[in-house]
This record gives sequence, structure tokens and C-alpha cells, in this order.
Amino acid sequence: MAIAVERSCTFLVHFDKAASQSEIKEALEGSDSAAKVQAMQKAIMMLLNGETLPALFITIVRYVLPSEDHTIQKLLLLYLETIEKTDSSGKLLPEMILICQNLRNNLQHPNEYIRGVTLRFLCRIREEEILEPLIPSILACLEHRHSYVRRNAVLAINALYKLPKGELLLQDAPELIEKVLQSEQDLSTKRNAFQMLCNHAQDLATNYLLSQVDNVAHWGDILQLAVLELIRKVCRGAPAEKGRHMKTILALLQSTSTAVVYECAVTLVSLSQAPTAIRAAANCFCQLLVSQSDNNVKLIVLDRLQELKARHREVMGESLMDMLRALATPNMDIRKKTLDIALDLITSRNIDEVVMVLKKEIMKTQSKELEKGAEYRQMLVQAIHSCAVRFPDVAASVVHLLMDFLGDLNIAPALDVVFFVREIMETNPKLRPTILARLLDSFGSIRYSRVCTCALWIVGEYCTSPDDISAALEVIKASLGPLPFVREDADGEEPGANGTEPAAAPPPPPPMPASNRPAVLPDGSYASQTALADTFAGATALGAAAAPNLRTLLLAGDFFLGAVVAGALTKLLLRMRELPGVATALANRATAEGMLAIAAMLLLGESSVLAHPADGDSIDRMITCLQVLAASDPGMEAVWLESCRGSFTSMIADKQRREAAEAKSQAAQSVAQPDELIDFVHLKSRRGLSRLELEDEVANDLQRATGLADADAQDANRLNRVLQLTGLADPVYAEAYVTVHQYDIVLDVTVINRTGDTLQNLCLELATMGDLKLVERPQNYTLGPGATRTVRANIKVSSTETGAIFGNVVYEATGASERSVVVLNDVHIDIMDYIAPATCADVQFRSMWAEFEWENKVAVNTVITDVNAFLDHIVAATNMRCLTPPSALTGECGFLAANLYAKSVFGEDALVNVSIEQGPDGRLAGFIRIRSKTQGIALSLGDKLILKQKG
Repeated sequence: MAIAVERSCTFLVHFDKAASQSEIKEALEGSDSAAKVQAMQKAIMMLLNGETLPALFITIVRYVLPSEDHTIQKLLLLYLETIEKTDSSGKLLPEMILICQNLRNNLQHPNEYIRGVTLRFLCRIREEEILEPLIPSILACLEHRHSYVRRNAVLAINALYKLPKGELLLQDAPELIEKVLQSEQDLSTKRNAFQMLCNHAQDLATNYLLSQVDNVAHWGDILQLAVLELIRKVCRGAPAEKGRHMKTILALLQSTSTAVVYECAVTLVSLSQAPTAIRAAANCFCQLLVSQSDNNVKLIVLDRLQELKARHREVMGESLMDMLRALATPNMDIRKKTLDIALDLITSRNIDEVVMVLKKEIMKTQSKELEKGAEYRQMLVQAIHSCAVRFPDVAASVVHLLMDFLGDLNIAPALDVVFFVREIMETNPKLRPTILARLLDSFGSIRYSRVCTCALWIVGEYCTSPDDISAALEVIKASLGPLPFVREDADGEEPGANGTEPAAAPPPPPPMPASNRPAVLPDGSYASQTALADTFAGATALGAAAAPNLRTLLLAGDFFLGAVVAGALTKLLLRMRELPGVATALANRATAEGMLAIAAMLLLGESSVLAHPADGDSIDRMITCLQVLAASDPGMEAVWLESCRGSFTSMIADKQRREAAEAKSQAAQSVAQPDELIDFVHLKSRRGLSRLELEDEVANDLQRATGLADADAQDANRLNRVLQLTGLADPVYAEAYVTVHQYDIVLDVTVINRTGDTLQNLCLELATMGDLKLVERPQNYTLGPGATRTVRANIKVSSTETGAIFGNVVYEATGASERSVVVLNDVHIDIMDYIAPATCADVQFRSMWAEFEWENKVAVNTVITDVNAFLDHIVAATNMRCLTPPSALTGECGFLAANLYAKSVFGEDALVNVSIEQGPDGRLAGFIRIRSKTQGIALSLGDKLILKQKG
């Protein structure tokens, strides 16, 4: 079977508009230099995009070759670089001899620019028949007066020496370049010469370096970088040479060039694992992190620090405080990455210093001048939360600082703080009295309903002493304000608030006009309009500043908060009645006041003042609270006072177990398994690479990136990814092997001529649907009877959206008057190749769920009858991670609700909520809801679920 080998291409230029060959020829034959330039540009771009212009070569030789215009000469060289110079058997085309004399003349041209660009052109020529007669002229350019010519002459010799017969053509090239290196004064030329010796004569380069070791610190940065590359290469091949070059590395650490310092640190890490070397490298990285203004440089340095942290955690802990100085950078990505690295390096010895830095940073966020202060404050709160959980001793010093942000104008930091307080209350009992006192003091400043609900839960669960319970009841009573919430005036109108939940306390409506007319209250008594104006909620003449927070939110229609208030009151009153030191009369009076508050909320929910009445769930919850307070039931009291707290305790314990198990599994990961095979580099297939290239670090990285190490696994799975494009009875059979690598899709299409005729101008025409784009235009091929050709098509992907590739094979058969067409089957791109399981906090998931606008709702239709088995099937089919903990999915209730999360290679978030129940007949019913920021991933994932959910 014939294998198609792509010819090398040194540059690519995209060109959509095809030009006429006759127009280009006419412009080249004219005398207008500007028209010739445009014609040459069109010709080059057409050649690069697969067009063949065989009749144009002679025209260019006759009319372009003699031109003295520098632009035309440069384009001429690009044209000669682009055209095919050999025939199908690999022999040089006869007409190429015509350009050799022109190249020799250019190499001897008095103008240094013409010489330089010609030498640069020769670096990209691989035909030895063209290069051999030019060698004397190339060597003569080494002694040219201008450094631009000498610099490119060294590059040309380097490229020529790489050729298979280069050592025969230039036997004394290393010695010649060594002489140039000794006498050369131009920095770029010296760097090119030194690089040539590094590639082809390491011994000469090493001897020169050792002879100049005292002067290395004074060389230019580009030459110093070449020195470091040589040191890495030499020490990789001969580890015993490290000691000889350590002095050079330490000298270069003091360089004024940041690029050299960075490469020195990388070289130190690659050559030595000693703590001293790692410490020096970490200090260099930290200095670069603080001194550089480019955010991309900072991110690269942080990546290097993260790699060091993974292998040398104890040594890196010494540089933690220097690393935290990067928090002064306004960029949020750098701050987040710095905190992620720092939190892994915290120990009991440096936790106090780290917390002090975080405290200072969180105080800076209160300044309105700080850009993205709320987002940065939330990040710091989460970091402090993590520190307090891991090191409970510091919780006391940070919890009071963080509680100042419970009334923050942004909900995200306030939520993080109240969740942090809730967890500390459970895990650190010693801090409960002081935290409760501080929480009750700052409760009135809380602006958001979700923060109030969590704070009320904390108050209801952890207020156990008579003083705490009394203080909590007074705070709730003050936050609710005077009762009842609404009263009808004489005209039958009921003032109130609108039915929408505000982000914060809404401004009050205009005050009611005072009047002396009496108004009839619901209990039959009389009151004046002036008295009525003072008894309303936050929407009164008292002003927004005096409006209690709970009252304002209840009048805005938030009855879920009302149910939480009722639950907190119930827990406090039940616990008060159980305390031995509380008088019965006092407990009964408090219970009556609590029931009155709950009844007032129920009346508010049924009032016509609000745009929307209270929801049924909240009403049922408040009625249940009234029933529990009215009747003494020990079993019900145990549920309220013990079971709720026990559930939260179990949740925290389960979270700690999962985090400990995950940390243990990460720490237990081995670098190499006991029975793992040893990989010998020298026994690998060269795949056309030379020995020196294989030894080079860049070449080794390239091999790993292109999948050489995984070649066997890919070959074993190759048949699973082959798609048949045509039928077996078609005159042309085609099948494709699809390779997906993040943003690229490569189609290797094998085309077989099944006829007895020669097929001419055979072309694979492809088109795409969705966010897919073809990179290059198709080429024409000629296939003999039974011949095979492999055609490669490159496709770019720009988003996570289901796309399709379709097309046909067009060819001309011998003796046929028309072109024949074979239609190809469609190739569908699977979304699963672009999303990967990810994890996020529950608060972040809820925030994204509320923010994303695209939703796709898929009804459950499956033959699976077990809810947990169906969830496992969905997780496996969608390549997502289940965020709901396993402890929340246990049991046999026949109902299941779980959240799934994944992230695409393009940074898109995919959120999935699975809500299913088992019916009486055993079948599952429910919905799978998908939300995302873009429409494509929501629709594509929904289509995937529809296909896969049946099992």
C-alpha cells in the first residue's frame, strides 16, 4: 500500500481569492515594478494553497530574474522556496539549473541586503545539487565587511551542514566556524556561530566556553542563552560534567537580563535536585514574579513554581512569603494562581504570617479604588476559610475580621463569610460564644435573604444558654419590627412593597399622608393615619436606614425567609422551654410572642398588598411551626432540636472524610509503579530524526507532544476510530481515521481506486457545518488502477458544538467526458471529545445556574429502573462529574436529585441537574436540565443525553 508523504513547507499564507494565470503572466511581462510585486504575491499565495502554475516559471526567469528591485528579489526568493524543485522520483528538475547562476551572482552582489536575504533563502533549501556549486560563495561571505552578511552566512553553513551529505560538502565547517567565533565582534554573529558548534561540534563549543568562563557574565543575553542551552545538553549526556559548568550558571544568575535569569533557574532545576539549587531557583522565580510587569511572564513563572512545589514542597515553603508579594498584581488570574500555590505550602510554622498577609489584603479590598475588589475579597475569604479549617488555632484571629463583611454590598463575599462561620461553629466549639455574640450584633446589617437564612439557622442551632436565647429572640423581634405587617386604612387600601426581591434594602415609598380621620383596625379598634404611618414595615416614613432587614425582605415577598424565621423561632422557644432555669411564665410569654410573629407572617402572605401571595411550601412550614409550639410532643421536639443538627454534623464529617481521602490518594500516587517498564531512549524509533536531534530537549518534548510514547496504544485503538465514507461497490472507496486534539481535528482519508482505469484530477472536496473550519484547500491527485492515496485534511474547532463534515470525491476517468462524483458519508464530531469532568463549589454552581441563560430540558425516557444506576449511566455517558456527595445519594426512597458539572477545552461551563423518581410501575420519570452560557453546548449535550439515556 502506498503511503502519502507530505512535503515540507517553510511558511503558510492564507489566500481566498484565486487569480487568473494569464493576468499574472501579463503583469510580470510588463515594466511596472508595482504590478510585478502584486503579481508575484498572488503567484506565491496560489502556490501555497495548492495551485500548480507550471507555465509561469519561464516567464519569471525571463522577466523577474533580471530585476534590481529589492522587493521583487525578495519575492523571487519566496517563489523559489515555494515551488516544487524535484520530480516524482526525487531528482532535481532541469530548469532549476537556471537559477543557480542567479543565486551565485546574488551571493557576490555588492549590496549587503541582496547577499543577506539570499543566504537566508539558502537555509531553507534541501536540494544538494543546488547548494553544492554555491559553497565557495557562501564561505566567502564569512569575511564580508557587514555583520548582516556574516550572520546569515553562518546560518547558511549551519543549515547546509545538517543535510545528509553536509559533512562531505563542508568537512572543515566546525573548525572554520570556531575561527570565526574567536575573531568575531558582532553579538548576533557570535551567537549563530556558537549555536552551530553546539549543534554539530559540542567538544569545540565546550572548549571555547571553558576558555572564556571568566568573560561569560559580560556577554550579551542572546549568547548567554545559547551557553545555557549547551550546558543542559552536555550535562544530559554526561552528568559528571555538571561540576565544571556550575560556576558558569552561578555567574549567569547575576545577569541583568530577566530571560537569562529565568533560563538559569530552569537549568539549575534540571541539573540538580539539591535543596541549595532548588532554593536558589525558587528565589529567582520569586524575584521575577515581583519585578516583571507582563502578566504572561508572571503566569509562566507561577507554572514553574507550581512544578517545584509538586516535587520540593519543604524547600518551597521557605519562599512562600516572597511568593505572596504577587498578590499586589491587579490581575485576578495571577492572584488566584498565587493563592492556590500558597495554600498548599502552608504549615503550622508559617500559618500566622500567611494569615497576617491575607488580613492586610482583605482590608485593602474595602477601598473603592481597588479594581474588582468584591471578587478579590471573595477569593481572600475562601483562602482564609481554608486556612481556618486546616489550622483551627487561627480561626479565632480571623473570624471576627470576616464577620464585618456579613453586610457586604456584594452577595458572594457575604455568603462565603456566613458559610465559613457556620462551619467554624460546628468544628470549633470553643469559639461559639464569641461568634454568636458578634453575629447577633451584626445581624441587623445583613442585606441579603440567603445570608439571613444561614445566619438564622446558626442562631437557631447554637443558642443554647438562656442569655443567648433571649438575645437572639430580641434581635429577631427587632428585625421583624412592629406587628402586624399590614393594616387596612379607612379607604380600604393596604400599603406594602412590591413582589420582587431586592438585591438590598429597597428605598421606601412616599410616606402616607397624615390625617385626623380615624381608621378601623382589624381588631375593631381605631387609629389615626399618623399612627398608621409609623407602624408599617421598612416602607414607612421612618426612612430606609431605620427599616429592619427582615421586615423589608418579607414585604418584598420573600416567604422562604419567613419560613426560616419561623423555624429559628421554633427551635429557640423549644430549647427555652427545656432549660431548667427559665421560669414557665417567661417561656410562655416568649412562645406567645413567637407565635404572634409567625401568624403575622401568615397574614402577610394572604394579604392583597403583595403582588404575589406566599407559596404553599412556606405556608405549610409556618403552620407546622405553630403546631409544634402549640402542642408539646417529645418526638417532634427531638426532630427539631437534635435531628437537624445531626444532619449538618454528618454533612461536615462526610466532607472532611472525602477531603482527607482525596489528599491521601494524591499523596499516595507513585511516580513509577514497581512493575512499570523502563523506557530506553536509545532504543526508540528515530522516525527520521538524527541522533543529535533526539538528544536535544526540544526534540524530546516534541516527540512526547506528537504521541511517540503512546504510539502503540494509538495503533491498537486505531480501528475503533475508522469511519467508512463510501460503499464497497463504489468505484472509489474511502475511509477516514479521525484524530481529535483540543482545537484541531485531523482527517486521514484513505482513497482506493477500485477500477481498472487511471483516475485523473481526483480531489477530496470537504465542507463543514457548525463551528468548524477547513484550514487548507484540497489538492488534485492521479491514481492508477488499484492505487491508494492518503489525503490529510486539517480542521479547526472554535467552540463546543456538535458539527458535521461532509463532502464528495470528484475525479476524471479515462475516456469519460464528464467528471464523476462519489458522495461521502457525514462525519459527526462528538462533543465528548471536548468536555472533561471538573469540580466547583456548591455556591459557585448555584451562582452559575442562576446566571446562565441557555437551558435545555430533556425528559427522562429510559429502560433503567434504578435511580442510582441511571445516574451512574448518565455520568459515564456525558463525561461529567457528580458534585452531589455519595452520602446524599444513599437510601431507597425512589427519588434522586443530583448536580453534574464539566468544563470544555474552550473554558465553557456545562451544568446539569438530574431530578428523577420511580413511579408505581417501576419506570423512571423526571427531567434532566442542562444550563450553559452558550447555546451550542446546551443543545449538543442535550442531543447526546437523548441518544444515551436509554442505556
